[in-house]
Amino acid sequence: MTGFGVARRATKGFAIDVEARSVNHRFLQVKSRLPAELAAVETDLETRVRERLQRGAVAVTVQLARRGPASPGSAVNLEQARAVVAGLRVLAKRLNLSGPITLEQVAAAPGVVGVQTDVVAAQPAVRDAVIEAADEALTRLLTMREREGNALAVELRKHVDSMRARVDRIEKRAPSFIAEYRERLRARLEDLLAGTRVVVREEDLARELAMLAERSDVAEEVARLRTHLDETALLLAKREPVGRRLEFLVQEMLREINTIGSKCADSEVSRDVIELKASVERVREQVANLE
Repeated sequence: MTGFGVARRATKGFAIDVEARSVNHRFLQVKSRLPAELAAVETDLETRVRERLQRGAVAVTVQLARRGPASPGSAVNLEQARAVVAGLRVLAKRLNLSGPITLEQVAAAPGVVGVQTDVVAAQPAVRDAVIEAADEALTRLLTMREREGNALAVELRKHVDSMRARVDRIEKRAPSFIAEYRERLRARLEDLLAGTRVVVREEDLARELAMLAERSDVAEEVARLRTHLDETALLLAKREPVGRRLEFLVQEMLREINTIGSKCADSEVSRDVIELKASVERVREQVANLE
């Protein structure tokens, strides 16, 4: 399921922005991008995500910016500054440029002025602000995913209702199929034995029909399939993660449908079996993205 959420916190002279995104994935996959100053928070952040989500490829991005003048926690990398100055001078010479190299230019270069990692990580207020912002971003992401899930549940219920109607037709068709087969078998035997003295005994015909009825009996499969559909409807009504359980039910439904198709060699039943398989495949695709 897809979702997006952002949040901001400010504390101890820092502005903290957290962005959470999720896309469809069968399992839960968490990736986080944090500045080096907040590397110590990464494990806590991923744990927070796993506590609230079960499926999806989730990416959490944290940005840290200083507000106001630098504090004693700021660090200046003199070697990097010298390298930047030397590089600017070489660049100016090769491009025939003139003008002074200013402090602002050097300080703005990456790696010259930064925040000491241990100083930031040691501040509980900063760590708490990151977690709070992440919680808020995840809440907004989950709200968006919930709206998508509700819409998806509506579509899945339509498939369940359609499948129920086809299961009902199969159940009603089964007795008629045996009776029709009896008449076709009698007519075929009469044609084959026309002009001979062989007579088809009713007990032989009844025995053949009894064997066919036993082989073609799909009452148990229909009952189990209907139970799976009822359970699917109940799960779709729950306000909790049900994706994994629905995946299991889809597998069981497909098993029963395949058995019905192999046992009942009737054209009308075969058409319903084909449509049931198509519906199950559509449900399988959608359930794979459901939390």
